[in-house]
Amino acid sequence: MMKKTALPIGVFDSGVGGISVLRELVALMPNENYIFFGDSANAPYGTKTLDEVVELTCKDAAFLYEQGVKAIVVACNTATSAGVKILREHYTTIPVIGIEPALKPAVLSAKHPTVLVMATPMTLREEKFKNLMHRFEQDAKIIPLPCPGLVEFIERGELESEELEAFLRKLFAPFKEVDAVVLGCTHYPFAKKMIGKILGEEVQLFDGGAGTARETKRKLEEFALINPSLEEGKVVILNSAKDPEMIALCERLLYL
Repeated sequence: MMKKTALPIGVFDSGVGGISVLRELVALMPNENYIFFGDSANAPYGTKTLDEVVELTCKDAAFLYEQGVKAIVVACNTATSAGVKILREHYTTIPVIGIEPALKPAVLSAKHPTVLVMATPMTLREEKFKNLMHRFEQDAKIIPLPCPGLVEFIERGELESEELEAFLRKLFAPFKEVDAVVLGCTHYPFAKKMIGKILGEEVQLFDGGAGTARETKRKLEEFALINPSLEEGKVVILNSAKDPEMIALCERLLYL
């Protein structure tokens, strides 16, 4: 029987975006084993109702739990907002780690900066984000920016297309003076190069992937689940779309 510490860490997202978090996890803990599940068949989550997202989030977590994982990482801002509390109440014997927009470091990046928070419509609607925003609204001008349609570009593997550039230029057109941008969906870091091209090098970009990886390591230590092996771990990628091209896209994004 495999030792509990050698069991894989389960990571899931509404699609391929959570690979941006998986990259940070692998970089921080290369000796751990991972199972990544992308629910591309139901992507995007961010434009669905709360009930729909909760149902999908619970199904994703249950699928990973059945694979015998030692922790569950919700690598999706929308799923975290909608369902991480429910998952933590249900899975009490293993750590459940969520992600949230990296608003704090963005706010602290300058004196009273103007911060754009790019996220899915549902993430911005939920109480979790509103509470986060209220914590920092005295220290910065915070502008929520819903981005319906952006996830689909990443799901198609369009990271540098002319169509993506046109989409983003239209999205950012109303905002002339921006100090920082929070990439509040795990898909968005894959558009970072194009976003930087449009907004310029002086605008700082922040995402929550590295923080989520550090919190995962902390939780594994708390539960005494760190893998002591010095060998490089294995990464298994699964996707509900049952499309080999989707798996290939995930692998390409992981090793960009």
